[in-house]
Order: sequence, then structure tokens, then C-alpha cells
Amino acid sequence: MVVYTQHAKHLSRDFEPAPILAKHRSLQAIMSESSSILPEVGHVILILSGKGGVGKSTVTTQLALSLVRGGKKVGVLDVDLCGPSIPRMLGIEGHDIHQCSEGWVPVYTDSSQRLAVMSIGFLLQNRDDAVVWRGPKKNAMIKQFLSDVVWGPLDYLLVDTPPGTSDEHISVVEGLRTLSPDGAILVTTPQGVALADVRREVTFCRKTKLPLLGIVENMSGFVCPHCSECTNVFSTGGGELLARECTVPFLGRVPLDPRLTQSLEEGKSFVDAFVGTPAQKAVEKVLQKLLQDSNDDSPLSSEQDKT
Repeated sequence: MVVYTQHAKHLSRDFEPAPILAKHRSLQAIMSESSSILPEVGHVILILSGKGGVGKSTVTTQLALSLVRGGKKVGVLDVDLCGPSIPRMLGIEGHDIHQCSEGWVPVYTDSSQRLAVMSIGFLLQNRDDAVVWRGPKKNAMIKQFLSDVVWGPLDYLLVDTPPGTSDEHISVVEGLRTLSPDGAILVTTPQGVALADVRREVTFCRKTKLPLLGIVENMSGFVCPHCSECTNVFSTGGGELLARECTVPFLGRVPLDPRLTQSLEEGKSFVDAFVGTPAQKAVEKVLQKLLQDSNDDSPLSSEQDKT
């Protein structure tokens, strides 16, 4: 049983991600703590993108909600410190983090406690506050998220990372190495500029020996909410071509859908509210491909077929 002791402090200019900044605490010790505090996590998956604005957090939230809808217990760790959008997308913006004797307790999206979330967004007093930190302080915060959050039993932990291949990514990969993460999903859009950046992300994963689970092509066409016809606004097929070129599995395409955008803005579950739409089916297809290629032998619940 978790016993709450106090609220976590809001960030301020002098906020220190204690106790990670203590000089005597080595990365090896932190990695060891990560292993001990996540003993009941079945699968750890990182969501990466080579550039911002490709819908990485959107893909993260929809995969998480689809897993929950399928009967899984899921955690989402938002380590995009400068752009923490996960709390708003899941309708839990403004909630407080509590502390217990074991560490920080994640925020749950509802009373079933099947979807747990940790984000620096919960520590901001205002959604417009900027996290103006240099690399070492960011890395310390990420390591504290990895070592001090009491997730409890989870089927999946999805880690939403910032765009690029910066210090934050190295901290996450190093901190999770002892947990043997399943790997990374790379999110791109069909345009050539985005594809070029994802190629660099592929190189990053291979240099850090992080397995590549596959590529998702997001914003692949626009779905009309009235007739469901799909128009290729940004072209299509670039993600699949890149996957073939880099010998990485292609997980599928997710089209643009105004109803998905509205659901994210309102913090509602798109995959529950719009079952059977092209975008929901696309997310489901990506998830099924991911589960098929992973070592998860337990099928998703029949809830997916309910309307």
C-alpha cells in the first residue's frame, strides 16, 4: 500500500532535482536503483523522433490508450523537459505529484489506475513556464524520474523523449540499460526533411545499441471527418521507404484526423471515442504489428472490438 507523505515541490529557479545532484551518487548507482524500482515492468519502449513537430507525443498517447483499452496496465514517462505535452493530451494537466516513503507516485488518468503518467509538466506552476536548464540539470532530472518513481506492476512503460539526439537521450538510454529495454519506435512524417532527421536517429540507436522496433509514418494523409476520404497532403510512403532502406520494420501509417486533434486538445481518449475511424484503425494496426514483433505473447482484451 502506498502511503502519501507530501506533495512534490513545484519548480522554481533554484529547484534542484535532489538527491540526484549529490556528487557522491554515481551513474552506476542510479542505474542500479532504476533496476530495483522497476522490477515489475514487462516491456520498456522509447518513442523517438529526429525532429520536433512530427507527432511523437501523439503517437505515444494513442499507443498507451490503445494498450489500456486492450487490458494492459501502462506507464508513460514524459522526459521532454522543454515541451511536456503528455499531461494535457491525457486530460490530467494541473494534477499534483505525491511523495511516499518509496519515492514519487505517478499521476493516474482515472480511478482504475491502469494508465500512470510522470512528467515535469506536473511540477510547473503554469503551463507557460519555461524550463531554462543546462544539460547537467536536465540529465539529473531525467535520472531522478528513472530512479525515484514508484510505478508498481506495469505491462508497458512508454518513454516519450524530446526530439533529436541530445544529452537527454543518452541519459535515458544509459539509465534504462540495466532493464534491457525492448527498443525504440521512431516517428516521422512523409516529407524528405523529416526523413533525413530520422536517418540520424537510426544512427543514434545503432551507436547506443538500442534495438529498433520500427518506424511509424505519422500525418500520412488527411482524413475527411465527413466522408473519411484520405488526401495525401504531405505525400505518403516516405516512412516505409526509409524503413526498407535502413532495414527497420515498418509499423504503419497514421493519417491526420481533426477529431484526433480535438481529442488531444480536450484531453479525451480518441481511440475510445472514435472506434472504427481510419486513424483509430491505423493506430490499432501499428500496435498489433508492434505486439506481433515483440515478445508479448498475451493477447489484447476483446475490449478493442467494442464500439
